[in-house]
Amino acid sequence: MNGSANRNGRATVEQALARLNFKPRQLEAGQVWLAGAGPGDPGCLTLEVLAALGQCDALVYDALVSPDVVAVAESAELFYAGKRGGQPSMKQDDINALLVRLAREGRRVVRLKGGDPYIFGRGGEEALALAREGIPFRVLSGLTSGLSALAATGIPATMRGINKAVILATGHAAGTDDDIDWAAVARTGQPVVVYMGMANLPLIAAALLKGGLAPSTPAAVIVAATTPQERTVVATLATIAEEAAAAGLASPALIVVGGIVAMRAALAGGT
Repeated sequence: MNGSANRNGRATVEQALARLNFKPRQLEAGQVWLAGAGPGDPGCLTLEVLAALGQCDALVYDALVSPDVVAVAESAELFYAGKRGGQPSMKQDDINALLVRLAREGRRVVRLKGGDPYIFGRGGEEALALAREGIPFRVLSGLTSGLSALAATGIPATMRGINKAVILATGHAAGTDDDIDWAAVARTGQPVVVYMGMANLPLIAAALLKGGLAPSTPAAVIVAATTPQERTVVATLATIAEEAAAAGLASPALIVVGGIVAMRAALAGGT
């Protein structure tokens, strides 16, 4: 039997990591690393983020980060930032100021967000605040929920013959003067994945219908993707708001609209 494998002839996780020869960068005092924790399952963490959590002595984390992931930073002082829709959260300016203060105190800081820090995570705002204050920082990408949630629930983000693009949008401002042009999104004919839109799902669905999408367009709501609490409701654009409400779905959730949703039934045999 190969000495590098276990009794079943399979390498352990530790052995696989050793073969990879991964050498993480060192998080230095006075630095801030903006990191993405992925959609929820700790298995979605990147090696870089895992290594950063093991090095930091200050962790500023969001509500949607799994407690199991937070626990990896066992030597860090924890700072809870909130950032869950409808729940108490630190103001963004206060988070920016906290990151600057911790760095100037000589701390090794990780700012941990769900998904990817640069996809609707305000990572760009925090990076800009650090840059303006001369604070050294890095950005550690994470699996964005808008794509990994689709994969987890059997919906391919792109499929030849169905779409040539996929649109990531925020539904937070639906129905306000700051809203996006849903009619323009509808006219592209490409699937749209909507973050932070659960509370405004009826408005978003109505706007896409008004923009020209057919009522029969497949649609889905995915809640708590990749976690034990994951739930998915599939319907049509005309009925998705009603069916999601009837199922009692609530945030954190993603809304997916487009022909790719119909692939879920065909791919139901996946593991």
